[in-house]
Amino acid sequence: MCLIAIAWKVHPRYRLALIANRDESHARPTAPAGVDPDAADVYGGRDLQAGGSWLQVSTRGRLAAVTNVRAGLVPELAPRSRGALVSEFVRGDLDAPEYASRLRDSARDYGRFNLLVAAGDTLAFASNHPDFAARSVAPGVHAMSNGAFDAPWPKSGHATRALSDWLASLAVDADIARDADARAPLFAALADTTPAPDAALPDTGIGLALERVLSPAFVRGEIYGTRCSSIVLVGDDEIVFAERRYGPSAAFLGETAVTLPIRDA
Repeated sequence: MCLIAIAWKVHPRYRLALIANRDESHARPTAPAGVDPDAADVYGGRDLQAGGSWLQVSTRGRLAAVTNVRAGLVPELAPRSRGALVSEFVRGDLDAPEYASRLRDSARDYGRFNLLVAAGDTLAFASNHPDFAARSVAPGVHAMSNGAFDAPWPKSGHATRALSDWLASLAVDADIARDADARAPLFAALADTTPAPDAALPDTGIGLALERVLSPAFVRGEIYGTRCSSIVLVGDDEIVFAERRYGPSAAFLGETAVTLPIRDA
């Protein structure tokens, strides 16, 4: 996943609102969002190649999401998949800041990562590149992509504005899981393929041509591109999880949306 926008303690109904795009090779085997066969309280997508996930929630009110950190074209060599961090956290019991801080000793075992973890009233960020960092996330609207947390990348600003505007207009009684029209503005924002101007592009060591290709919110490609777009809303007693899936060249593969009741641990 290469783009995440979150609103933390901004909306009266949903303490956490998240929209995200996962960019990956279209050939990588993936399970769409669903109940994890090994953990009945866990819901989200699954990486069938290395295990783990890019985004999962638990009906115990937990959420984790991860992106890679872009740093040149040299392939990563790490013994553990960053997707394991997502699966481990949603199955665990630690609060978010404690889990994030405990990664210090093992962080270098994973591919370069940016990680968000949320549990109850806590939300934390952790990264292992360029150095280990872990901290609680302040209330507000934030973005996490393939660089520093809240880096002012064009697609990050596009996503945070879309999420803020949508939450400001959200009807208090909206049934997001059942009403496709209610979700449509967020999915439309996530589907934007407008490239950023060269002057606004980051320099992550991959060259200008590839920076251009990866600059839109939605990456359209035959071999590599956006595989799914997700909306997750976490309230006091429910989690809404909606996902749209795409194949090569942005071929639409389907959409699901569910409401999961939050249960006591």
